[in-house]
Amino acid sequence: MHPALLAIRDATLQTSFENDLFLVGGAVRDELLGLPPKSDFDLVTRGSSAELAQLLYQKKVSTIFPVTYERFGTAMVQVADVAIEIVTARKESYDENSRKPHVEPPSYEDDARRRDFTANTLMRNLHSGELKDPLGTGMADLSAKILRTPLDPVETFRDDPLRMLRAVRFRWQLGFEPAPGLYEAIRETRDRLKIISFERIRDELLKMLSRPTGPEALDELLKLGLMETIAPEFEDMVGVEQGNYHHLDVWDHTLLVIRNAWRVMGESDASVDTRALILSALFHDVGKPPTRIIDEEGRTRFFGHESVGEEMTRKILRRWKLSEREIDPVALLVKNHMRLGSSPTFSKPAARRLIRDLGDYVEELLLLVEADASSLRPGVRALDLDPIRERLSQVCHETPREVLDSPLTGEEIMSILGIQPGPEVGRWKSLLTERVLDGELAPGDKQAARQLLTAT
Repeated sequence: MHPALLAIRDATLQTSFENDLFLVGGAVRDELLGLPPKSDFDLVTRGSSAELAQLLYQKKVSTIFPVTYERFGTAMVQVADVAIEIVTARKESYDENSRKPHVEPPSYEDDARRRDFTANTLMRNLHSGELKDPLGTGMADLSAKILRTPLDPVETFRDDPLRMLRAVRFRWQLGFEPAPGLYEAIRETRDRLKIISFERIRDELLKMLSRPTGPEALDELLKLGLMETIAPEFEDMVGVEQGNYHHLDVWDHTLLVIRNAWRVMGESDASVDTRALILSALFHDVGKPPTRIIDEEGRTRFFGHESVGEEMTRKILRRWKLSEREIDPVALLVKNHMRLGSSPTFSKPAARRLIRDLGDYVEELLLLVEADASSLRPGVRALDLDPIRERLSQVCHETPREVLDSPLTGEEIMSILGIQPGPEVGRWKSLLTERVLDGELAPGDKQAARQLLTAT
């Protein structure tokens, strides 16, 4: 048992909560499935969650003052550095245009009925260790790996539409099969997802994308009609044929690139930003549908799709409420994903510019390009990244990224040329930076930079 649960168990001995306090939900489910334990715990009691939280705080088991939500009958505590939600067993009903429930005190059976899926209704007594199956169906569905709602699925999804996304996530995270009628209910109630905040939608999406089965989950979201609310831009990819070196439409190609991104990441020894890489694989061709043309020779073209894709990526990720700090590397990778295939050779100046522009995300770009190139039509000669990696390694060894800039500051340029602050200073600084990148000016060589300025 996790130390946080042990501490709560011991603190509630010889109190009204003894043998009336249960671990419920994903922790019990995953334990029974033999999955690695996580520090993500939910407790349920027929007593008052607020009183239990106060008791744990008074006994110095919880390190935070109780955070209670009376309308929901919940309280948050923090024990052994783990945030734990305590719920008073309850029965819920919902208004049509809200996911905030009206709560009534009930039995454990009633509490189980208001949960999302039967596999998440199983409970383990924190004191005796007894396993409880309040509805009598949770254990059977767990053993059969069936994803079933405790109530009619239409009612369950209307009450809390986020459960539609959770259904798809659990389907691919746990390898469950949807019960008959489950996906039909999602299609029927899919418009209800519009009442859910994008913060909550985003969290479910990121959990799906954090696993190699993310492409299957995304495809299912699209086929169930949920992508219309999440990102209709992805629906526009379906059926957009690419021709030339491609054998898949833009959507299926994108899913294959995500799969290949997981593969090449697993084969790489480098430490990378997994979220940025997978999101960039998802968004790398989002700019293709609005830029598609057929040229005079009948070839399909997507001129500037990487720049359009960068703008669309920022727009969608802002809609999903990611921070600019999280968005920037994804947009950077999308903007540059065509860069390495634009020239037959990869020179030292090109390597310096790539290092300067990509910063800490050079390796992520290489993996994205590799995943993209390996998703082309079978038989198409893939881009050989080995010479590029060798050139980058050589340049990095010769020149640290930090000095791939003008040797002179703006103030130094103004002093040497006797000019005032303004655009001219920026133009001179850019000229010096370009000379460094081209190898015509040694990084940090202030004397040569001064001579260049005065001789120009």
